[in-house]
Amino acid sequence: IMDVKVTLCYVVLLLFSISSAEDVKLIVKGVTSIGITDNNFICATLDWWPANKCNYNDCPWGKTSILNLDLNNKVLSNAIKAFNPLRIRLGGSVEDQIVYQFGKQKKCPHFKKREGGLFGFSTACLPKMRWDEVHDFFNKTGVKLIFGLNALTGKKNSMEDKLNWVGNWNPKNAISLMKYTISKGYKIDSYELGNELCAEGIGARVDSVQYAKDITRLRRIVNLLYPDASRRPKVLGPGGFYGKEWFESFLLNVGPGVVDGVTHHIYNLGAGVDKDLINKIQDPYYLSQVAETFKSVAQAVKEFTPWATPWVGEAGGAYNSGSKDVSHSFVNGFWYLDQLGMTSTLNHNVYCRQTLVGGNYGLLNTTTFIPNPDYYGALLWHRLMGSKVLSVSHEGSPFLRAYAHCSKKGPGITLLLINMSNSTTFNVSLVDDMNLYPVLEAVPGRVPMTMREEYHLTPKDGNIQSNVVLLNGTPLQLTKSLDIPEMKPRLVDVSSPIKAEPDSIIFVHTKSFNAPTCR
Repeated sequence: IMDVKVTLCYVVLLLFSISSAEDVKLIVKGVTSIGITDNNFICATLDWWPANKCNYNDCPWGKTSILNLDLNNKVLSNAIKAFNPLRIRLGGSVEDQIVYQFGKQKKCPHFKKREGGLFGFSTACLPKMRWDEVHDFFNKTGVKLIFGLNALTGKKNSMEDKLNWVGNWNPKNAISLMKYTISKGYKIDSYELGNELCAEGIGARVDSVQYAKDITRLRRIVNLLYPDASRRPKVLGPGGFYGKEWFESFLLNVGPGVVDGVTHHIYNLGAGVDKDLINKIQDPYYLSQVAETFKSVAQAVKEFTPWATPWVGEAGGAYNSGSKDVSHSFVNGFWYLDQLGMTSTLNHNVYCRQTLVGGNYGLLNTTTFIPNPDYYGALLWHRLMGSKVLSVSHEGSPFLRAYAHCSKKGPGITLLLINMSNSTTFNVSLVDDMNLYPVLEAVPGRVPMTMREEYHLTPKDGNIQSNVVLLNGTPLQLTKSLDIPEMKPRLVDVSSPIKAEPDSIIFVHTKSFNAPTCR
């Protein structure tokens, strides 16, 4: 009998440890907003890397370079069109080795492996014909384009420090590209100068005062070539990793109105080959550490260049092309969507994911272009989360992340809940901070105010390393015509708690929530 009792006790404890439930009261402050993002906060990158760019005996780039990407692929086209529009940054490590086939630049070489070259490659060229093809594609698919310019033209290595590049930026080739772009009526949302040349640098480094001088020159050129301010591209920089001394010196030396967006890069998960990567992604304490960087950048921009806004110009999570086992799977969404929520609360205007396609961390598969799970998370954010950011708090488990924005379309708010726990279900009740405002009236023909819309994202078969994501229990798969599937919400009575299952990501649109700032 004693053995039976012990066994039963063990089974009960085991069941409790396997699956438990926790009630959470979520307080959303809707009277005022705590931040504003750009309406096109979601951004993705396309890189220049050739197919023979490899890390850890893995060559995950294939034909995803700006120079060889298949622009006739229907899946790629439909994936971009679904955002209507999608902000795309063309740039990356080797952008400072790219010349443009305009003006006096007649020869147009391809990348070649070269010992001693930046990142092990020679310089290469963007052909005029390819520039035409890219713009034709972007015009058809609806893209807001950020273009990263080569910031090292005219510069040379310092004799004392080979990493340090000295001299003034020579803009002649860039001006030729801009003039041609204008003559063809191609739209550019933003020009960015250089890639990862700030602070300690990666393959190369430019002094902060010199970079301020160079980007000021770019601003003058943009103002001159685009006299109509309403159509003038934004100027972005420095496009690298944050270092307090370098950034503050740069911002102090750059004049008023020179930069519109202060871009910085984030790879806070370590190397793509790190065996602990999957554990880091599920650790809320680890994920929170990078908030200090976002706060520091936002504070520096506010103090030195208050007319500008901070942007995450490139973020892939794990560096060196990401992880071949993790970065394209469901679990990566814990890091990615938490980053979107965190940066929006810390006054960042835009967040560019490395990559749209290419490497192991693409939103789309490198060879088939079929969307990976993070693509659908990005698309739901883009469609549901408005630009006004709200304060959210709860006293429950740190494994439940919560963010709230005014809804992008229609009244009310949209929540993002991320349950990083693999064993606890959170029953979330929503509370406003003030009950001074009446519930909105129902609008005929629309979802009743007594119902909310829920989008539950979970991995196929409960495997967090799956590349297939379920929406409300149904796999998200391309249609027979290769279109992005329709994403319909589950309708739930607003009086019931939101059930956040283990290992799930949930968007919740509730129209009846009292949020005066959202009206």
